[in-house]
Amino acid sequence: MNDAPAAQPPASGWYVDDRCTNCDVARQLAPDLIHEVDGRSELLRQPRDAAEERRVHAAAFACHTRSIRPASGRLDERWDPYPLPIDDTVLFCGHNSTRNAGANSYLLRRPSGTLMMVDTPRWSEALAAGYERIGPVTDVLLTHRDHAAHGRRYADRFKARLWIHEGDLDAAPGADRVLRATESVEIGDGVLAHPLPGHTRGSVLYIADERYCFSGDSFYWSRSAGDIEVAESVTWYSIEELAASLARTAERLRFEWLLPGHGDRKRLPADEMAARMRSLTARTATLRPRPVDFTAVRW
Repeated sequence: MNDAPAAQPPASGWYVDDRCTNCDVARQLAPDLIHEVDGRSELLRQPRDAAEERRVHAAAFACHTRSIRPASGRLDERWDPYPLPIDDTVLFCGHNSTRNAGANSYLLRRPSGTLMMVDTPRWSEALAAGYERIGPVTDVLLTHRDHAAHGRRYADRFKARLWIHEGDLDAAPGADRVLRATESVEIGDGVLAHPLPGHTRGSVLYIADERYCFSGDSFYWSRSAGDIEVAESVTWYSIEELAASLARTAERLRFEWLLPGHGDRKRLPADEMAARMRSLTARTATLRPRPVDFTAVRW
């Protein structure tokens, strides 16, 4: 599942079909080849070499609707790059799930050799077996209700603990560990859960090793703004609660990598991330409720 094939890349002829939901994941993985056009992804041009073919395949195997297709219409599983290392500690799962709103998910390596899964990809026994070949998965951490669809199934497969906040417990009623109120909790060696109600009542972000922030849908890196943003137009619970959560929590967060469920990933020095979080907190305090509008998200 992880080894790139020795064969030459297939002939070009990629396209994006009409099932695209504009989730942005393809543009995160192949930004030089795939652009947003009229509220959906489109191929800017065909890949020109093996490296570009690999980027398009990464986008195709992450796309939750499998809308990115080669000329044959069928993806070659030999080119599946997932899980894709972000660095030595975090891997991007790919294989985003329509039942989880097309969200990104991650594997977090721990010093003991175990793994934690943050949100989940689509359910697949083959994927689960591949993750277990990397190491035993001890915990499945759900950031909020929109990303909970496969949590119980993966947790049962791994014999792992399933975590969610009480505010979204109805989305994973069989969770093994339930986070309460707004209290930050250490849930593993070097891993803290920070409840952050706002996007949903039970939204949580997870900080690992004071280096990695798994933010769910609470905030993300916007390429168009060149900054950390909240998705104010798709805040289901309360933008005022999100502002209060950030005011209560942001000063205690220290991280270098921002790893969201939706929106782009970004690495910056911890001090710069802290300064940007202070600015985000101030900006969010000025926002007021607005109707849900997926087309208004600033990717």
